[in-house]
Amino acid sequence: MSTKNARTLHDSLKQYFSFKLIVIAMLAAMISGSVIGGLIVLQLDLPEIRQLDHMIPPSTTNIYDRKDQLLDEWFIEKREQLTYDEIPHLLIQAILTTEDRLFYKHNGVCIRGIFRAIIKDILAGKYIEGASTITQQLAKTLFLTNEKRITRKIKEAILAFQLERRYTKNEILTRYLNQVYFGSGAYGIKSAAKIYFGKKIRELTIAECALIAGLPKAPSWYSPLINIKKATKRRNIVLKQMFDTEIISHEEYHRAHDSPIYLKKNVQMQDRPVFFLDTVRTTLEEKFDSEYVYQKGLSVQTTIDTDLQHVSEKAVEKHLKIIEKRNPSLTHDDLQAAVVVIQNNTGNILAMVGGRKQEENYYNRALKARRQPGSAIKPLIYAYAIKNGYSQNSLILDAPVIFGNWQPENYSKTYFGEITLRKALALSLNIPCIRLLDQLGLTAVLGFCKKMGIDVSNDQNLTFALGSSEVTLLALTTAYMVFSNQGILVSPRVINQVKDRHGRMLWVNRPQKKWIMSKTDAAIMRDMLRAVVAQGTAKSAQTLGFPVAGKTGTTDDCKDAWFVGFSADVCIGVWVGTDTNQPIGPRETGSRTALPIWIDIMKATRHKFGKKSFDIPDNTMYVPFHDNANKESQNATMMLIKK
Repeated sequence: MSTKNARTLHDSLKQYFSFKLIVIAMLAAMISGSVIGGLIVLQLDLPEIRQLDHMIPPSTTNIYDRKDQLLDEWFIEKREQLTYDEIPHLLIQAILTTEDRLFYKHNGVCIRGIFRAIIKDILAGKYIEGASTITQQLAKTLFLTNEKRITRKIKEAILAFQLERRYTKNEILTRYLNQVYFGSGAYGIKSAAKIYFGKKIRELTIAECALIAGLPKAPSWYSPLINIKKATKRRNIVLKQMFDTEIISHEEYHRAHDSPIYLKKNVQMQDRPVFFLDTVRTTLEEKFDSEYVYQKGLSVQTTIDTDLQHVSEKAVEKHLKIIEKRNPSLTHDDLQAAVVVIQNNTGNILAMVGGRKQEENYYNRALKARRQPGSAIKPLIYAYAIKNGYSQNSLILDAPVIFGNWQPENYSKTYFGEITLRKALALSLNIPCIRLLDQLGLTAVLGFCKKMGIDVSNDQNLTFALGSSEVTLLALTTAYMVFSNQGILVSPRVINQVKDRHGRMLWVNRPQKKWIMSKTDAAIMRDMLRAVVAQGTAKSAQTLGFPVAGKTGTTDDCKDAWFVGFSADVCIGVWVGTDTNQPIGPRETGSRTALPIWIDIMKATRHKFGKKSFDIPDNTMYVPFHDNANKESQNATMMLIKK
């Protein structure tokens, strides 16, 4: 290449790279300008940090029953601001090791934590981790919402920088501990110590400090008043962190880890439906957020019927005492029961009992306890059969059978030979239901149960027909509502509507409905379950004197006793058992143990609602049912079929 050509190439390359550098510089300036401009716009939209010293006091949120009678008042207790020196050093260390170990080293934002959170969010494909420092959490608590958007995180970071410039680290930490939400209406550590333990802040033990320190991560999830098991597990995680960071010794760790949680006894709770209110609280915090619920003076109309709630609580205590007298080996703390009462057409939960001694025991067995339902699961299998062409008088063989290495038996160990589905369900026979499940196909039946709201895993076998898969009382009761509700599944709810402090409507919680089976099939299933009352295991319910239907359930060794049933107006589920899964007692079946509670509550619903009889679809009719030796009532000898 000649010298001239080389010089020309050199000049061309120089011009090209000069142009590229100019373009890059211009793009960098534009991006920087956009970022700076965006930050300026965001900052213009931010509140003044000086407002921190002039916060508006929160208003009281009022909770009403379905007839607008005041149930409860939720508010933040008047905060007596603690100084830094008044806060136990151990509690401060517990909070820091759990929430922000680099608190005294960063300037409000932890860059390393942000990058770690971004990577986790990208890998998960969604927002899962916020990487907020204590300063950022204080900024969000005081000035921002809980929306999960990048713009909020930027605002949060800017406010955190401003807070760090205006206040010392100890001042920020003190304000955080006086403001942060610790669950169940407890704002600030002083309120948390009082609400949970009834103690002054300096009286807290190591275990209690760890429990409180673990709450800000998810206060509604880990509150010991809502779920003592989750609270204990979270507390022990915090204790392990305190041990790993040498805040506590090996001996202190094990002593605190093994200590039970002793909560404050609140006598005022005896007059309030604690389990129901906790469900309302959780629902509101999911819809809005904790700060909004407790600070904005909401007016919440719930679904509870105060009269039915009192009846349900009394029925539980009355009949559990009777059971205990029959079984002296049970102690008063062992035996438990749960109840849900749901209005058929709306899904409104009218009453809820999560257990006895509710002022001391906060575990809601109606919603959270998963237990084997025994024969109470059988109606779902029969419903799928009716939906797929079987009729009440379809025949199935009731005779000994072997499936592989399994040889099931009827509870009575007697067999009827060929028998109708109607009679097999009424007498709660095991073999016909197992054969029916085998004929229908396990996978298909499980899919139908899931549509009915039953959370069941796919790894089941034919023992499912005997209730081997665990369910919650609320889920099973909701499924039974399909039979009384013309084939429609209505999601249960505890809130009707929410208004703000000025009376403006914020949320109307309309019934959520889903069609599961036809009116005709639902009516036939309802009629089959009426046969359980007329001629089967629930004959004592005939004393009510109006149309009802339902099914008993009893597990092996009488560890769980159930009755779930309905009238034209309401569906009621009752479970009786022990938390330790010990037998209730000999012959303590669903009909003997749970049904009496159900009858007392159902009796109280009679005059509360207008609908007194079941609807009969136009394409159905009653015909005589001859496969029945019991002639005690007309209903026992009549059967609903399709025309």
